[in-house]
Amino acid sequence: MNKLALLTRLQQLGTASRAELAKSLGLSQPTCGKIVQELLRSGVLEELRRPARSRMVGPGIERRRKLGRPGVLVRLNQSLPRFLAIQLDVTQTSLGRFSLGFTGADVWETSVPTGKTATEWARNLAEAARALPLPDPWGVLISVPGLLDAERGRVVYSPNLHWTETVDLRRVAAEIWQAPVVLMQEEQALALGHRRVHPDHDDFLLVDFGEGVGGAVLVHGRLPANPLPVSGELGHTPVAGNPRRCGCGAVGCLETLVSLRGLLESFAEAVPQAPRTWAALRQRVQERGLEPWLSRTLDATAVVIAGALNILGLQRVVLTGMLTELPTSVVEYLAQRVRQGALWARFGQIYVETAARHRAAGLVAAGLEKLVLNRLGEDTPDAIRLAQ
Repeated sequence: MNKLALLTRLQQLGTASRAELAKSLGLSQPTCGKIVQELLRSGVLEELRRPARSRMVGPGIERRRKLGRPGVLVRLNQSLPRFLAIQLDVTQTSLGRFSLGFTGADVWETSVPTGKTATEWARNLAEAARALPLPDPWGVLISVPGLLDAERGRVVYSPNLHWTETVDLRRVAAEIWQAPVVLMQEEQALALGHRRVHPDHDDFLLVDFGEGVGGAVLVHGRLPANPLPVSGELGHTPVAGNPRRCGCGAVGCLETLVSLRGLLESFAEAVPQAPRTWAALRQRVQERGLEPWLSRTLDATAVVIAGALNILGLQRVVLTGMLTELPTSVVEYLAQRVRQGALWARFGQIYVETAARHRAAGLVAAGLEKLVLNRLGEDTPDAIRLAQ
């Protein structure tokens, strides 16, 4: 538990000395130093020397001087890639190698077609593995869409990738890389990644717009546990008067309006002479502003988000994905409508902001918690289950 607490604190601080870690965690310096030393030996942490202090000895002349013993900082290892991260999407599967200290925006090294069957996906993954060598990986981290039963490591339901419901994704990846595998629901990975990059954001609702519309909640910096493997499925909230059929089998789901496909369909209906492309839609909004078809879609989206805030008791919304690529007037209008529907806005402040996607950073955060302690030989229930 002390190791996990120390790793969590370092994710928040970025760098810290042993004394700073001991003080912030309430540990004795010998205990903290022993943990740090073990993590350094295992390659989880690395040391950084503080820059030497200097003093002015003349106009424009500095002289470095030694003031006592030079301080040594530690951080999560950023020198070597340890994890292979995979983003499983509807059409493409993206892969990249990441260090334990990675906190950047999503940058994937390669991508392959996802395919329409588990056999195709496995074959494409094997080809990608040859192009991305990673000797002795500490783990394979996979972001998956749909409803994920993390305890059993299986996809319960995926409206746009039904074949994932019938295959053990962990086993497929483990056979290729010979390493433990962690599955992570894609929006939850985004939320963990946002928290890792913005450690002061403990409580928020993240809403991501892309092929679908999904959400994830962080409370006190943690993903809440649910009795069912359902969390943040905002896109499958029905919108009154919406006749479109969703991939989930229902009629009227929000994501049939505000996903990429839904927005392009509405755009084509409103402006039939325009090309049915994302670039043409963006240009139209830039030139014409919020036309009625888009305002109605944003109104429906705001109702769903505000309702979630009222139920969850949160005051911060983080928007990611393709909706944030539209002119700022779109997000400003959506934020205004969310505040009109959120009860807390009557008494306090509701924050609505945009952010880059940090799915890879979220996967790394999950790998640190679920796999690194296992690597160090900790006999925690998670470690034992993952080792099996």
